[in-house]
Amino acid sequence: MTDTSAPPVRRAGAVAPRLSGTVRIVGTGLLGASVGHALRAKDVDVVLTDASPAQLRLAVDYGAGRLAADDDAPSLIVVAVPPDVTADVIEAELARYPEAVVTDVASVKLEPFRTLQSRGVDLTRYIGSHPLAGRERGGAISARADLFIGRPWVVCRDEDTKAADLALVEALALDVGAMPLEMTPEEHDRSVALTSHVPQVVASLLAARLADAEEGALRLAGQGVRDTTRIAASAPELWVQILGANAGPVVEILDDLAADLEEISTALRRPGAPGSRRVVADTIRQGNDGVDRLPGKHGQNRRFESLVVMIDDTPGQLGRLFGELGELGVNVEDLRLEHSPGAQFGLAEISVEPAALHGAITGLQERGWRIAGNTND
Repeated sequence: MTDTSAPPVRRAGAVAPRLSGTVRIVGTGLLGASVGHALRAKDVDVVLTDASPAQLRLAVDYGAGRLAADDDAPSLIVVAVPPDVTADVIEAELARYPEAVVTDVASVKLEPFRTLQSRGVDLTRYIGSHPLAGRERGGAISARADLFIGRPWVVCRDEDTKAADLALVEALALDVGAMPLEMTPEEHDRSVALTSHVPQVVASLLAARLADAEEGALRLAGQGVRDTTRIAASAPELWVQILGANAGPVVEILDDLAADLEEISTALRRPGAPGSRRVVADTIRQGNDGVDRLPGKHGQNRRFESLVVMIDDTPGQLGRLFGELGELGVNVEDLRLEHSPGAQFGLAEISVEPAALHGAITGLQERGWRIAGNTND
């Protein structure tokens, strides 16, 4: 077996890490092991521990770090455990390593902070944080060194946080390729309730309607239902913990959403009644306004035009399409793929700069590609 205990050789020209010393990671699931891989790629000494010996050994075998030793003296500890034990582990790590700064990557920040405060734990060396990154699959086997690149990493400081300690957690975020963003725990939890937790509930409720749907209806499923239900495949056990820990902000948004649903349901019960069409139109328009505010590529609020290209279901076709778009000088800003049920082709929805749309369509057609449509028509 290959020895994974030695740090990898950093690539020539690679940027030196901001962190120095040893980083201890408690919990070797997707996030913990991914942090380990990203730091190891920069020669940072990473030690790993986990309540599951099998998970821990797997993370070590894959190269996320080395086994923790009794004489380790970490400068930074990253707690990456399930939300229902996050506070307990933070408390234990603060007590065991009195010289180390402790952070965690839990998706809820206020609940563990309040729990620790209620226990009288000295939180001077604790700084909560949360990387907004993940994958549909969890565990050390799914961990990736590039998981955090370009993603926000929220850092929650308070009035007792020392500047040097804050810099250490921000250095962690920067070293793994993330973008540190300061928020209070309250701001963080309200924000993720809107952008992550409620979308999970809505996606799950919508997907649940598909469980008993007729087979004929499912055969008509297109990109719309796939887009809106993608995250419904998430693990129930984890989301019971997340939603329970952030129940207050989530309930507020769900109550508002329920009122909105009731308003449009009432309008659609009598679609010809005065004002009903306006309610429907306003609902769709307000959705347009919300989508327009979402950050786009490189964090910019930019609108792109889209074209749909039909692709034969044979090897190499997608690569050829990208190559020919490159020859045309067209940069692909976004891509979505959809397979047509029962057909030997797929549909590639490609987003481009508005100024490049006409040239992309004309150039691809001249090269024999079939354009199924412009999604903005």
